[in-house]
Amino acid sequence: MPEIYDSSAFRDVFDHHFTYEAGFRRNTHRFAKRIALTDISSGRTWTYAELGADANRIARGLQSRGLETGQLVTYQLFNGPEFALTYLAAQTAGLIGAPINFRLAPGEIAFILDDSQPAAFIFDAALTEQVAGALSMARHRPALLVAVGDSGPDGIDGGPDGIDGAIPWRDLPVEDGSPLPSPDRTTFDESTRQYTSGTTGMPKAVSLNSLVEVLSAHDVIMHFPLSPYDKTLNMTPWFHRGGLYSGGPNPVFYVGAEAVSLRNFTADAVLNAVERFQLTFLIGAPTNLAMLADAQEQRARDLSSLRGIVTMGAPLDRASALRYQRVLTPRIFNGYGTTEAFWNTFLRPEDLPAGAGSAGRACTDDDVAVVKVFDDRTAAPDEFAAKDGAEVGEVIVRSVKSGYAYLGNPEEQRKKFRDGWLYAGDLATWDENELVTIVGRKDDMIISGGENVHPVQVEAALSEHDGVADCAVVGAPDPKWGQMVVAYVVRATPDVSAADLDKHCLSHPMLADFKRPRGYRFVDSLPMTATGKKMHFKLAAQAADDGAAGLFERP
Repeated sequence: MPEIYDSSAFRDVFDHHFTYEAGFRRNTHRFAKRIALTDISSGRTWTYAELGADANRIARGLQSRGLETGQLVTYQLFNGPEFALTYLAAQTAGLIGAPINFRLAPGEIAFILDDSQPAAFIFDAALTEQVAGALSMARHRPALLVAVGDSGPDGIDGGPDGIDGAIPWRDLPVEDGSPLPSPDRTTFDESTRQYTSGTTGMPKAVSLNSLVEVLSAHDVIMHFPLSPYDKTLNMTPWFHRGGLYSGGPNPVFYVGAEAVSLRNFTADAVLNAVERFQLTFLIGAPTNLAMLADAQEQRARDLSSLRGIVTMGAPLDRASALRYQRVLTPRIFNGYGTTEAFWNTFLRPEDLPAGAGSAGRACTDDDVAVVKVFDDRTAAPDEFAAKDGAEVGEVIVRSVKSGYAYLGNPEEQRKKFRDGWLYAGDLATWDENELVTIVGRKDDMIISGGENVHPVQVEAALSEHDGVADCAVVGAPDPKWGQMVVAYVVRATPDVSAADLDKHCLSHPMLADFKRPRGYRFVDSLPMTATGKKMHFKLAAQAADDGAAGLFERP
């Protein structure tokens, strides 16, 4: 009888050693002297050996303060070394890292703290006011609070600018020269949790296991392609899936390249960094590219080191693509994706300019389709929209880079994940070459400056004002931010003004500053369906004309 192949040894290696932590750990010795991280603000650099040692110190610090394998560390940090070290320390200690948006309002932070109940919360001291407000509202208070940076003259020990019980970042590391043993975790265990906005406007928890982290890194390494000799600067916030995983810490530290961190984006700072550090890849939203092109035309920098600029989050029209190729670099890429599944289509420089406006074809390991939209049911994965570039359908994705669960939200999970496919909620066409062109969002999401703003949440906040009888929030085209949040308001009192509503939104504990409307138009009624639902798509179309005509009142 012939012998039967025994895969148990392979499975053991795959399960326990094909992890993100193992990949980074390899680089701490094989690329020990190579630069891993450069921080523009401080001017400091870390080699892979130094980065690994510092990540170990942070991991030991978290463990020494009671954190155990599988517990959650939430961190609200700007791009910088502390973000990178927290991400790596969580992997090193077998913890779950949960980066969250530093623009969230106190009520939104409190929601996440209660939802995930982290054992530790690491935050930038510049956010002390928001964090203090969140802690006062949340039912759950993490056992360990860590503040990065200076929160003011009274520090972080309970003064008017501080938070009782928080320790400074400098006190977190534990000095111990011995390497930490690999955590008792498999590649299928959750390692990162990211929050995305849902149809209710409140965040949803997307769980990513270590294998998803590895495959996300592989995807970037393959598609850029990214090598150990590259230097990247991701201009978007790293807490985003696109920030952390597209040329951010995740793939860079896995392949052995160099990440350059910039706390706050300015076009001049980025262009100067390209010239100074000989960067090879920039990653950002289309709004970033527009500002880079403006600044480069005003004062040219040497950008010859660039091997590419990768954009994501919005379509790239033909005129913009041609301009960026001329002014910045011929190597312009565009990716489309979601928090749940990272990017799933990719438009390469070779696809331009003919493919400009589209999001490209499916990534190498992904299945992407555009399916029909029915009034009474959800299309099956094989009910395709016509590949004619005209029929609008819904984008669905099947990807090994996807987190296939929303923790604690089974209803949304059932809606979005079906038979191994993610129903992304985006509307698109595709052509005979399977080039996908995004035309809108099924759930009316507004994308302003790369940030998701859901109308329902903003409308709920506005409706709490006594002067508002009804309202609808949509996105109006904006040359800088892609879309500008605007509101159509039916007054309950005749004297309510745009300034009154802006003041109300600014003080609302459940509404981040970037979500508040930047323009108002007061109307007698809102367009409604026969069943009483607001017709956002009609107002979105009208907003383009109203904005061009200057009909929105600015606060």
